[in-house]
Amino acid sequence: MFFLPFVFFFFLFYLGLLALLFFVIQIEAIEFAFQRIGIPGDMVFTVLLLSLLGSGINIPVKHIVSRQPAPAPLSRFLSWKFPLVAPVVENQTIIAVNVGGAVIPTLIALYLMFSHPGLLLQNLVAVIIVSLIIHRLARPIPRVGIATPALLPPLLAALVAELLGGTHQAPLVAYVSGTLGTLIGADLMNLKRIPELGAPVASIGGAGTYDGVFLTGIVAVLLASL
Repeated sequence: MFFLPFVFFFFLFYLGLLALLFFVIQIEAIEFAFQRIGIPGDMVFTVLLLSLLGSGINIPVKHIVSRQPAPAPLSRFLSWKFPLVAPVVENQTIIAVNVGGAVIPTLIALYLMFSHPGLLLQNLVAVIIVSLIIHRLARPIPRVGIATPALLPPLLAALVAELLGGTHQAPLVAYVSGTLGTLIGADLMNLKRIPELGAPVASIGGAGTYDGVFLTGIVAVLLASL
């Protein structure tokens, strides 16, 4: 027979164990993905550490002024309400680049491109295709950012990589096209839509390590390795 406090502690213990197991599986999956694209095993920890530390660093690159309509005031007359013209409020948005979510994945993608010159054409074509399709599907969400369907970018990158890179080179092409294609199509090609967000900060690459561009490249490699 278990008393309520013991049941609660057992629940917390197993919940923590499950979270630890999920974290270990995630790290192993990332390590496997990096090894599939030719990153040496002794460099994986360094890349993960730099990505983790860089996830909290946003480098400001530009300030823009966004004009957002404020909630329309209402005019009352007896029991009727009449909306008035909504005033336009000017806000300032800082465009920043996330080190862990954009800079480091981009450097890895560029390194892979130029260290495999025989795949340069396939990588360029794959990046163009993924960028254009993601750009068509990306939508600005006020106060949030530029959003795309969750699994679409890695699925698209893996599919294009299989078609252009072949079985053995598909993971590398998937990482390059998933990383650069998402960065270009969702973020860079939508810079002119940043004023629609009305957010104080627009971070290119996401706000965290396992987010946005970083996660897309990893998942694309895993899918292309199936």
